[in-house]
Amino acid sequence: MKRLSLSHAAAAFGLFLAVASCAFAQAGRGQGRLTGKVLSEDGTPLANAEIKITSPVHQSLVFEARSDENGEWVILGLGTGMWRVEARSEGYVGGFQDVNVRQMERNPEVNFTLQKIAPSEAPTIQDESSFVLFEQGNALFAEKKYDEAIAAYRRFLEANPKAYQIHFNIGNALKEKGALAEAREEYELVMTAIKEETENLQGNELAAKTLAAQGETYLKENNIEAAQECFKKSVEIYSKDESLAYNVGEIYFSEGRIDDARAFFEIASRIKPDWSKPYLKLGYVHLNKGDLEKARENLKKFLELDPESPEAATVRNIIDYIDRQKK
Repeated sequence: MKRLSLSHAAAAFGLFLAVASCAFAQAGRGQGRLTGKVLSEDGTPLANAEIKITSPVHQSLVFEARSDENGEWVILGLGTGMWRVEARSEGYVGGFQDVNVRQMERNPEVNFTLQKIAPSEAPTIQDESSFVLFEQGNALFAEKKYDEAIAAYRRFLEANPKAYQIHFNIGNALKEKGALAEAREEYELVMTAIKEETENLQGNELAAKTLAAQGETYLKENNIEAAQECFKKSVEIYSKDESLAYNVGEIYFSEGRIDDARAFFEIASRIKPDWSKPYLKLGYVHLNKGDLEKARENLKKFLELDPESPEAATVRNIIDYIDRQKK
């Protein structure tokens, strides 16, 4: 009987492994590995977040994991091809990403930053299975696929007609695609529903955000008076939310209305003095106005609060430039 040499045996075994590996991957399984993190908006790791990976081809295969105390997760055994990675955490809006998994090289990290659902923004769900449509709408909105996002939101609303909060999301998508009058109609539906629930809007976060969004549509139409009225009511209703005041400042800043932006960035800094972002924007506001001393003061404060920020190097260069101008 003819014996195989060691080299021939190794080659044969290698061929067997290659064929077996190929068959294994064809069944949807393989040696692919995905890792990532789940964080909240402020960068805090979200422990025990649910990670689920599914395939549009191998629909019976589901890989699941939970994030650890650092928000990190890992899943092994994935075959080559496209996989959908979903992340969910209680009290947060979930998200998903489609990832092309490879076997012979390291796959990029799949990270999620999840948005917290404010109590006033949580929709009234009648059909739990439809919640995936809400999450898909948010993911599509983040990808700037506004028409598809609106379609997902409306399908969710059909299954949950009492979830009036979804009109806010639809309004935002319409606003971003430039359908400003239609966006305001959606925002009005939200405000009407809120007023039916309560006579006193004070402290209602969703009402404040809806008014701010309405104001933005007016600003885009250069209806300054109507925009300012909405923004003023928004901050009056929810005067403890620094991010709301900051976002109004951002809207004005993007429109070139520097003095209006300054007023709202200052409100944000008063509400939360240890938050770095308003000081950064105040620095840029004063640079625009040519007040280098005020710009330096605010930029220095930004660095004190967030010295490791990705923008820190740029800010230090600006401060160095201002210092040279003073000499």
